[in-house]
Amino acid sequence: MAEKFTSLYDFVDFARANRKYPDNTANNLKSAIKIFEKELNTEELKSIHMVEDSIGEIFRSLVIAHKDKSIVSLNTYKGRLLKVIKDYKRYGADPAKMQSWVVKQKNSTPLLIKKDKPDTKKIILSKVIHEGVDNCHKISLCLACGYAEISIPKNISTQDAKTIKSIIDSLSIDK
Repeated sequence: MAEKFTSLYDFVDFARANRKYPDNTANNLKSAIKIFEKELNTEELKSIHMVEDSIGEIFRSLVIAHKDKSIVSLNTYKGRLLKVIKDYKRYGADPAKMQSWVVKQKNSTPLLIKKDKPDTKKIILSKVIHEGVDNCHKISLCLACGYAEISIPKNISTQDAKTIKSIIDSLSIDK
C-alpha cells in the first residue's frame, strides 16, 4: 500500500519527538513539504513514491508557480523534501527502525576563525622592568592555577592595553 504524502508531516513530528531532528530542522523540513504539497495533483498526494519518481516535473511546476523566489531557495526546499522522503523510507515505514537511527552530530564552528585571532608573533616582551611604582596600578590575583601579579601604568594607552591582553591570551592553555 502506498503511503500518503501527508504522512511526511507525521513522520517529521515523530522524528522530532524522538530527537532525531532538532526543532529548527523539523520546521524547515515541514516548510519544504508544505510548499511542494501545493503543487501536487490528487494522485501524487496519495503516494510518496510517485512524488519521488516525478520530482523533476513537480519542481519545474514549483519554479513556475513561485517566480518571485530565487531558484537557490527553491532548490533548497527540493533537497529538504528529498531528505525527508529518504529518511521516511529508511525509518518511517517501520517505526521500530527509529531506534536504530543514529543522528550525526554537527561540529560546532569556533567563535574565532584563524584570521580573527591576534597575531602573537609580533609581540615582543619587554626586558626592562619599570621602577615607577607610584604611577602604576598593582594588581595581585589568586587564581585556580596559581598566583598572578600585574603592574599597569595609570595612563595606559588603548594600544598598550591590547598588547598586554594579547600576551595574556597567548599564555593561556585550554583544558
